[in-house]
Amino acid sequence: MPSDVRELLRDAEQRLATVGVVSARADAEVLLAHALRVDRSRLGVLLALRESVEPGTFEHLLDQREQRVPLQHLTGRAGFRELDLHVGPGVFVPRPETETVAQLAVDETRRLVAAGEFPTVVDLCTGSGAIALAVATEVPRCAVHAVELDPMAHAWARRNVDEFAPRVDLREGDAATAFADLDGEVDVVVSNPPYVPPGAVPVDAEVAHHDPEIALYGLGDDGLLVPRRVVAAAARLLRPGGYVVVEHAEVQERSAREMFSASLWQDVGSHRDLTGRPRTTTARRR
Repeated sequence: MPSDVRELLRDAEQRLATVGVVSARADAEVLLAHALRVDRSRLGVLLALRESVEPGTFEHLLDQREQRVPLQHLTGRAGFRELDLHVGPGVFVPRPETETVAQLAVDETRRLVAAGEFPTVVDLCTGSGAIALAVATEVPRCAVHAVELDPMAHAWARRNVDEFAPRVDLREGDAATAFADLDGEVDVVVSNPPYVPPGAVPVDAEVAHHDPEIALYGLGDDGLLVPRRVVAAAARLLRPGGYVVVEHAEVQERSAREMFSASLWQDVGSHRDLTGRPRTTTARRR
């Protein structure tokens, strides 16, 4: 039976809010627009005209969102900077805070291009390919390489690379040993590696139950075993003066800086995300 769009959204918002979805109204609108196959902005017109719609597909999506299936899994898309990436089960959904990580890599790459260079950029632990593709699409005059260990995540990255920037060199493998053919030749290494400490189960059900563990837990007592391997790989890959960008948890700022305490690093810096929390550490290869 057709339902009034206004009532449909109001009821959906209430249902999602009841189960703890913080962005209940926004999620309801995104799901309804997805079900109707229209832009979200079109809903305003339907509301103004008091249009009625068949709620079937929307009800199915809403039922799943009530069970805390990630919104991005239901729509199959995740916005990241200028991109609308393909995502789903088996790949880490890129977060807004990682956009500031990508910005640091983009800024350094642009600086090098402005200086007349053709930079080489490597994204370790690429996941969906978000950071690599942000650099490749926003700074076309560079060579971008990316690697992902998990086969399922790599498949999602391949889909995104094929659609948005086929020139990106995407490989399946271990970030610690990848790109031996580029040793000492890379200008920028960037990574959003797994870094959640053992036992620190994410609060949000969407993360705890749906993001792959391999993309969350960084191993070791402090969750920084994988990030340390990334830093070691960066030391191998970067040319003198090369720049590395590594994401980490807000509580790991001090430990992250200590990863760059060796004499081969200089200009170590901490950077905050959009919420003002320490999120990234950068350094240069001496």
